[in-house]
Amino acid sequence: MNNHTKVSSSQPSPHSFHIPVMGLGFTIDTPLKVAKYGIDSVVSIMEDHLIESMRKLYCRKNGVPYIPIREKDQDARAKRITAYLDLLKKLVDRQVELLRSTSFDDPDAEINRYFEMLPENHPKSKLYRVMQAANCSIKPELRERLKKVVVPGKIHVNIMTKVDKRNYDEDGQELAREFSDGLAALRGFANSTLSSSVVFSAGMNPSLYGYLEEFEDFFPMEAGIPVKGVILKVSDFRSAQVQGKFLAKKGIWVEEFRVESGLNCGGHAFATDGLLMGPILEEFREKRDVLNGELMAICQKALQGKGKLPLDEHIRFRVTAQGGVGNHEEHQLLMENYGVDAVGWGSPFLLVPEATSVDQETMTRLIEAKAADFFLSHASPLGVPFNNLRTSSGEVQRKARIEKGRPGSPCYKKVLSFNTEFTEKPICTSSRQYQFLKLKALEEQKGEKGYKEAKQELLEKDCLCEGLSAPAILANGGKPDRNLSAVTICPGPNLAYFKGVYSLKEMVDHIYGKVAIQLTPQRPQVFIKELQLTVDHFKKEWKKLQEHFEHKKASTLKKSKVNLELGIGYYQQWLSQIKNMTDGERTRMQEALEEAKGYFASVSFS
Repeated sequence: MNNHTKVSSSQPSPHSFHIPVMGLGFTIDTPLKVAKYGIDSVVSIMEDHLIESMRKLYCRKNGVPYIPIREKDQDARAKRITAYLDLLKKLVDRQVELLRSTSFDDPDAEINRYFEMLPENHPKSKLYRVMQAANCSIKPELRERLKKVVVPGKIHVNIMTKVDKRNYDEDGQELAREFSDGLAALRGFANSTLSSSVVFSAGMNPSLYGYLEEFEDFFPMEAGIPVKGVILKVSDFRSAQVQGKFLAKKGIWVEEFRVESGLNCGGHAFATDGLLMGPILEEFREKRDVLNGELMAICQKALQGKGKLPLDEHIRFRVTAQGGVGNHEEHQLLMENYGVDAVGWGSPFLLVPEATSVDQETMTRLIEAKAADFFLSHASPLGVPFNNLRTSSGEVQRKARIEKGRPGSPCYKKVLSFNTEFTEKPICTSSRQYQFLKLKALEEQKGEKGYKEAKQELLEKDCLCEGLSAPAILANGGKPDRNLSAVTICPGPNLAYFKGVYSLKEMVDHIYGKVAIQLTPQRPQVFIKELQLTVDHFKKEWKKLQEHFEHKKASTLKKSKVNLELGIGYYQQWLSQIKNMTDGERTRMQEALEEAKGYFASVSFS
């Protein structure tokens, strides 16, 4: 149990948006850029080599003593994560104290910036405007009140549940389960001084979820709220229900369900059997109170059985949404029509140097990229579709290696080493070793059906450990280890419509409707874009089914077709009820829905 001051993880942000995790490195230091303004963000804690490099970099930048944690040190992965998170908290606390000490009289002071970026309807923003208009006699008192309500944004962490490989000692002996990548990362967060939450993504991992019980900070304290919270990234209501109950039976309360679009997002993409965001959020809106009551009852019973303090009886889980949102109108639509508590804005912040770490070359490639350059690839060694950029330096390097007859990547970090097809100890499918062995095996199938497709999919694999880490080092003026500086970037399709470099205030003001960033005119409404992506995915899978029939795939596609047709019907009815929409946008949505409806009328499984 930690000996730091126990503070609840549940204090709400003054903002109605958060910055989700992006890759391994793009948001690795985002809290140091935005937390002082009350903005929540998420740090990936999957790659401890990068984390240690960033700790070294920021210790030196801020005059903090740096004591290396070597890879061979006992429990190095967890200790590196704890040390970095503690450093982030220390530096953010220092920033906030400095911000509070600045003068309101200076229009460019950080404290004015803090309040100017808040949504105009927030009580803190209203108090700030009262202070500005107040006479001299009460101004000092109001300024003191304002300084007291300045709180930093949360430093949340992300663990991708599928990235949980077992590890080995120097003699090749497998280490105990608690030293797997996922459990060690969770231990690193649990032992930190943060009062924030862990975001679990990519589905349920029973071992990882069960490990939460080992740490007191995930159980209620005297106020009935845990010191550290759990956020689940989910694709639909059923997933929230299943995972929420699994954790509640252990006495673990889920503080937030983070609903993410399956395909209209950055990073790994998970097609959701034709389920669309609108109907999914509608189900959350209708059933969240019932689910809250069910989870509360289960959790309280489990806590009582463990002899733990009970939850605050007024506690309510939050529901947030993310994936492809691009303007104030869409932000408000999710907030007002579906009652979500906040909206995640990811990829657009890749064009905000004040918020994320993107090197200059990659920034230029993103801005110059055409919509067709953003694509869903087979780059991930996890075997999950991965949003990619055709013009990235990582893609250029991958193709160059193939042309030289040396496909694959040198594998130093081994974060995604899960394959045992050719070796006893798991290796990564993007590694040079695996590619050599697999290509040799495929040669025996040359000329057979599916050979070309299998070979192409194999060669698309890329080293995400290096490619997603490099930009954080490069953006901070450093050089990645072994000079592996090619960048892999994983933006959502929505980024194709943003064409500039923006300040933090510009992007935040765009979110809240104070200004409007000019987006390319071809950008579809967020729900329609997701529908188009999902239909395109269906068409590709349908084509494969025609070429090679499989009962299981046919059953999945049949289910997807039913869900998509229901979703289209939902949106057609929904369009007649939505008021805040221009006639032109309404017409474009109606045409897109009719086009999709017409396509599915032509699809028959008989």
